Amino acid sequence: MVKVEVAYATAECQWLLACDVPHGTTVREALHLCGIAAKVGGLDIEHCPVGIFGKLVADARERLVEEGDRLEIYRPLLLDPIEARRQRAAKAKAKR
Repeated sequence: MVKVEVAYATAECQWLLACDVPHGTTVREALHLCGIAAKVGGLDIEHCPVGIFGKLVADARERLVEEGDRLEIYRPLLLDPIEARRQRAAKAKAKR
């Protein structure tokens, strides 16, 4: 068995689940096995982007988990970071 952690967070709550998965388990399979989808309503673990210790996993269906991995489920961005910066700059300029 391989010990992994699965992390997911919203603005209101965060989850960090520790689970044991069999050797040879892929990242997507580990997400299913840990049961995070049952705890977080509306979470689409089949299509969400996933990272390991802050690095995006290119193919979660192929990448095998390793002992001690922290699988991080990422939420989609609500606003492009560049556009958010433009809006803050425009707001600050309007105040001056």
